[in-house]
Formats: sequence, C-alpha cells, structure tokens
Amino acid sequence: MPLDAVCLSGVVRELRETILGLRVEKIQQPARDQVILTLRGNKKLLLCAGASQSRIHLTGLTRENPAAPPMFCMLLRKHLSGGRLAAIDQPALERVVILTFDIVDELGEPGRRRLVFECMGRYSNLILLDGQERIIDCLRRVDMEMSEKRQVLPGLFYRLPPVQEKADPLAISRSDFRAMLNAVPDGTDAAQWLLDRFTALSPLVCRELAHTDCQDGEHLLSSEDRENLTGTFTVWQEMVRGEDGKQFTPWMLTKDGKPADFSYMPIEQYGKAMEGTPWDAFSPMLDAFYETREQLERVRQRGADLQRAASSARDRARRKLALQEKEYAQTQDRDRLRISGELITANLYRMERGQSVLRAQNYYEEGCPEVDIPLDPLLTPQQNAAKYFKRYNKAKTAEKYLSQQMELARRERDWLESVLDELSRAETEQDFNDIRRELREAGHLKGPAPGRKEPRRAPGRPRAFRSSGGFRILVGRSNTQNDQLVREAFKTDYWFHTQRIHGSHVILCAQGQEPDEASMTEAATLAAYFSQGREGGQVAVDYTQVRNVKKPNGARPGMVVYDPYQTAYVTPSEELVKRLEGD
Repeated sequence: MPLDAVCLSGVVRELRETILGLRVEKIQQPARDQVILTLRGNKKLLLCAGASQSRIHLTGLTRENPAAPPMFCMLLRKHLSGGRLAAIDQPALERVVILTFDIVDELGEPGRRRLVFECMGRYSNLILLDGQERIIDCLRRVDMEMSEKRQVLPGLFYRLPPVQEKADPLAISRSDFRAMLNAVPDGTDAAQWLLDRFTALSPLVCRELAHTDCQDGEHLLSSEDRENLTGTFTVWQEMVRGEDGKQFTPWMLTKDGKPADFSYMPIEQYGKAMEGTPWDAFSPMLDAFYETREQLERVRQRGADLQRAASSARDRARRKLALQEKEYAQTQDRDRLRISGELITANLYRMERGQSVLRAQNYYEEGCPEVDIPLDPLLTPQQNAAKYFKRYNKAKTAEKYLSQQMELARRERDWLESVLDELSRAETEQDFNDIRRELREAGHLKGPAPGRKEPRRAPGRPRAFRSSGGFRILVGRSNTQNDQLVREAFKTDYWFHTQRIHGSHVILCAQGQEPDEASMTEAATLAAYFSQGREGGQVAVDYTQVRNVKKPNGARPGMVVYDPYQTAYVTPSEELVKRLEGD
C-alpha cells in the first residue's frame, strides 16, 4: 500500500522523538529516487521518492552508492551538510513532510533551509527550499507542459500540492457523519463510499472499517450497518487525533511468509488468508517491508539492459536448438534414402530415361512389399541412384555435425539461463558489472565505444558466511566469480551446487579439517537458497571436495563437471541466511 497521510503522521511523530535536533553528518544518493541523510549517532534517514515505494523512515540497511554522486546529492551536501534538524512538520492530512534545518552558509551567516518530501506515489518529489521558501532545486522538475496547475522549478516559490475535493475525516462530527451515511441508499459499497468521500483514508483502511461493521461480508450497507459504521468511524477518529501517537499500532501483513501490506492499525479483513504482526515502531517495519521490493526494483532498473540482452540471446539459442533438433530428426530417416538408391541400382535393367516413378519390390523388408520410389525424369537411372546415395551420405555427415552443434547450443542456452538467474539475485553495482563483463566477453553485449576505455573497477567479493561450527562459507555472485571460487579454493574444501538447476557455487572452507554435519547442512542450505530452487521445499544439492570439480576446455564461465559426489536434500531458509551472514 502507499504510505497514506495518517500512517505518515505516525512516522513523523516517531521521527520527532528520535532525530530532532541532530546534525547532518553525511548525505548520500544511492539511487536516482533515494536520498539518505546520516545524522549524528549514525541515524540514517531514508527519503525515497520512487513511484511505487515512496516513503520516509530510519533505515538500518546498507546501500551501495555510485562512484560519482549525482548533482542533486552534491546540491544537498552544499546546503545541508552540518545543518541541525530543527523541525519535522506535516501539513494536516497531507502526504507531505517538511524538514527544517538550521545551517551556516558559505559566508558564515546563520540561515535556514527546508527539504520538502512529497510522498504521493508517482508524483513523489524532493524539493530543496531557501530561507524565503523559494525552490533551489528538486529531484523532479515539473514544468507547464507536465502540469498547468502547479509547477515545481528552481526560482519559483513553493506551494503545497492542490487539495483533494474530499471531506476532512477529522473535522466531521459523529452526528454529521451519521447524517451523511443516512443519505446513502441501501446496498452501497461502504468501503468505496468512504474512499470517495473522505481524504487521508487508504483503500486498505476503508475496507477494514467496512469489514468490521457490514454484516454481509461484502461491505454493502444496511440499516443496522449504519450505526455500527458510525461507531467504528468515531473510534478511528479518536485514535488518529491522539497527541502522542501511542494509539497507533504498526502492523504488517504477510502472505506465505512474504510482506504483503502494512498499516497503522490491526487489520483483520483477510482472516486466515494473511498473517498480521504488530511491530514496535514504523521504521523497522517499513525497512523490513521494502527490503525485498527494493532489491527487485534495483534489479529492474540497473539490470534492465542486461536482462534484455540475456533474454534475447537465450531465446535465439532456443530457436536455433529447435531448428537443429528438427533437422537432426530428419537425418534419422536416411536409411530410406540408401535403400532407395540400392533398389534403383538393382532395377536398372527395367528402367528407362524420363521415368518419374519406379515401382519395385523392397527386399530389405519381410515379405518384399512393393514401394514407389520418386525419380527425377531429367536424370538417367544411374544419376537418380547417385542422387539418393549423395543425399544419404549428406544426412549421415549432418547427423554428426548437428550432434556437435546441438550440444554447443544446449550449453549456450544453459549458460544464458544461469546468467538470467544471476541477474535475479544481483544486489550491488559490482554484481551487475561482473555480469555485464561476462556478457561482453561472450559477444552478447557491445564493448565501450572506440577511443573510450572502460573504467577500472575493483573485483567483486563473494557473499561470506560463518557456519555454526565456525567454518567460513563463500557464495559466488556471478559465473565468473564461481570460477574464481573453485580455482582459489583448497583441494580439501567442499563444493556445493544445486542438482540440475541453476545456482551459485558454494565453497565450505574446511581448512584441512573435517567439517561437522551442521556446517555441511548449512552450506547445502545456502546453495539451495541462492539458486532457482529458493522457493522450493526439499532441494537436491550435490557436494564433493574441490579436487573432484573440473572445468571442461572451452566451457563458459561457471560450467563445471564433477565426480564422485553425494547429494543432500535441504529446505532453503532466509532466517538461516541472515543468521550466518557475516565473515
């Protein structure tokens, strides 16, 4: 759900208690629509103006920053670095938060700057104001062509977004609400009526209020429902009007263990279809809710070109393989060509030039049935026989050639599918750089333009974990890194990989010892988690010592063979991954 105005007010109250009065020590912009203000005490305030993930809260997640900070980040550093957060305000029932900073300008004069965060879905924005409420710059500029009602451009005075033509739910009395409700005909969808009539109510909260009071379970109003809904709405008003915000209950809904929605109050409308969990504070709840979504969005944005290139190459490999398999199937009928040639040769005495069909007995089959052999009337009988033998030899040669080409095509297809699997788990800029380099070396992406050198980047590091038995476990992030892990591991270390599905190579660093059973199981579980089988139940994971893992000559990165090996069956666990994380 979007962060509605009421939920945003709960976050603002929480932030006032936590970070008000602290100074800005660092400003970063890890993504185009994300700004992180690090305040004294290592308090990281995240402001995300993404279309589907707009929010503001404290974050504990580590995000990788670009090598060169964007221009908007440099502007914020110029104006806000060292400033003290003097106020955090939210206009009544607006999805807008105004952060006021006391600063000292470049001339040493005290001043004031405001950073306005508009949390409005695809219209979200970050706007920096000077002491006279004039716009210095913003994350997204809005000109006359984009909006005739309100422009957001440097030099203009800032104005709040236009107010919705809906009623203020906190300004209406109980009697007025009941009168409005009485004017609505029976059978009206109560949730939709609340959403259309009042501002600051999200669809989730409207459904919850209607679910509590409408007897039929479809949110349709009846005479008895009106009194119930009036009482519930009044209780909701009292909760929202609370001065200290303690009436709010940060609430997360999960489905099949995955975050599905959140609110500032308990949600019961889904029954057993979803599990509701209360949280102590909004910031950690929002951090947990958006962690997975943010990673997927990051993959979508940064890896879009890589995804297209790898998907197109994989589809080409699939089509090529399908054609080769079709041609290969045709070569399996080549004995018919040889038999036709031999029957023509055996019946030369009966044939005449210009004949288009030869009817002869097939003495290669039991009972010697008669068969019709098509002929080219422009050729002699001997030339027709030679033509069938030539087609037979061509098919025989093609079978051998196609067998080799099909094997190469299968390897290329499997490798490209492994690249797509890597992209689905890529997290850092270095992960994408490694995959980009891998595709370029394979010829599926163009290199830098002539005369331009690709910037040198430090090699990526594998994911590192520590087993419960104290053994180090390394997980490759890309095919190239998988090769490097196997190449640099000791022969007595243990190698893990999911059976017959794509995934990361995992190395359990045995350090010359025999790992305990728990460490082996944990390494196998990591291999299952960082693979296409992450969502599965019992995942088969092959393991063996590194000495038994070989890379065939000419094989693509990450492609290996191994023998002997053993197989473990484990269930991927995100909880275990988080518990073991850290070198």
